[in-house]
Amino acid sequence: MTGELTLDRWIRDRAVVTPERVTIDCEGEATTYAELDRVSERVAAGLARAGAGVGSRVAVLAGNRPETVAVLFACAKLGAMLLPLNVRLAAPELAYQLDDSDAGWLLVGADYDAAADAALDAADTAVPQRVRLSWGALDELGSDEPLPVGVAPGDHDPLLLVYTSGTTGRPKGALLTHANCFWTNISLDRTIDVTGRDVVLQVLPQFHVGGWNVQPLLAWWKGATVVLETAFDAGRVLDLVPRKGVTTMMGVPALYRFLAQHERFADADLSSLRQAVVGGAPMPEALLETYLDRGVALVQGYGLTEAAPNVLGLPPEDAPRKVGYAGKPYLHVDVALRDTATGERLDGPATGERLDGPATGELLVRGPNVFPGYWRVPDATAAAVDADGWLATGDVAERDDEGFYRIRDRTKDMYVSGGENVYPAEVEAVLDANPAVADVAVVGVPDDRWGEAGLAAVVPAPGAAPDPDDLRAHCATSLARFKVPRDVVLVDELPYSSMNKVMKGELARRPGARA
Repeated sequence: MTGELTLDRWIRDRAVVTPERVTIDCEGEATTYAELDRVSERVAAGLARAGAGVGSRVAVLAGNRPETVAVLFACAKLGAMLLPLNVRLAAPELAYQLDDSDAGWLLVGADYDAAADAALDAADTAVPQRVRLSWGALDELGSDEPLPVGVAPGDHDPLLLVYTSGTTGRPKGALLTHANCFWTNISLDRTIDVTGRDVVLQVLPQFHVGGWNVQPLLAWWKGATVVLETAFDAGRVLDLVPRKGVTTMMGVPALYRFLAQHERFADADLSSLRQAVVGGAPMPEALLETYLDRGVALVQGYGLTEAAPNVLGLPPEDAPRKVGYAGKPYLHVDVALRDTATGERLDGPATGERLDGPATGELLVRGPNVFPGYWRVPDATAAAVDADGWLATGDVAERDDEGFYRIRDRTKDMYVSGGENVYPAEVEAVLDANPAVADVAVVGVPDDRWGEAGLAAVVPAPGAAPDPDDLRAHCATSLARFKVPRDVVLVDELPYSSMNKVMKGELARRPGARA
């Protein structure tokens, strides 16, 4: 018998309640709930006939596609795991994930044949069964036979296998269960009010957990329509909002900045867009005000893959007075802080009671959204989640006297200058507010006098030619002297990983990182 929290129920139940409602609109191609349920049922049966079952890994290499959604729900019905591969990875990186996961199937989008060929050539293990990711190929793969007796997913069976960023060592596959996905969407629903009448724009890639658990799956549970874009294009998004009647969307601050900088933004019709969800980084105040001035409510938050990902949420009504904050814990999510030096939990280390006063420390997360562990890496799992179920995020958070949290920085990014802790994110926020700065990253580098000092790598805004000394002076107006970067270097671009994270280790090795 299938579990009570499994996501196969979501599409089956929706196909009964709202069969003819459009679930996905992708480049004008509409798919109804009944059609999506039928295709996913046939694909699940076809995979079972081909030998897949509970725990099997099914990899997909493609841009955002409705067929991938059908494969996800097929995996949900079968008890298999969907492994969404990052299309930005190089062949050796893709090969590593195929080898590490021991995927039995690889579904490839039409534009990614060359990437798949190169990855399979570089892989060490047996070549998985390769299938074209298209409606026609899924129809051929599918079967009208019922699923074998006894094939039913459990609440705690993994549904998603998502590899985390490999900025430090090899990427690790985070296992996210049906229950993790269920609870993170239930929690999100208490802050992001999605209804069956909504039209949700999805531009986040499906190889990120946010491409599933930050609105899309919630929308399908509610019976809404998801306008699925294969890739992000600012001009196209500005066209889609009025044409499709988009009511809500999700993105990172950079995405909203690209939209705001587009030549047609000022005259764009955003009247249907009642809210925009922001994650991945704090929303700069100037950018926040740009959208508030256009009547778009902003829901901000914080999360990580291992928490499926939703942890903290900031409702729109708090956005103007809590700039830079990620909010409070979502419903059903517990958080605590621990001292970064001693490892002692600041929130009731002896008795477990929750304290709500001001504090700063590493953010810990516990709840039904927290993952069971990494794929075949028990040591890493034990290091990430303690015996009491607390997940160590690696992020330093500050809690204010109202219980709101803001993320100060990664624990590994913090540096110590003259005995004082410096959180690069705080310095980056000040520099980012300067109109001459388009992008910035700050790292700690060796310093003969202070032990470590700050190096700021700045990408100038278009048409700007900022003077490094002026930027340091700008920092000095808002920051203590020990936080002001010793060096500011101008660069054409920052080194980003395939997961859109700045590779700060590479920055520290660049010219300008003198001792």
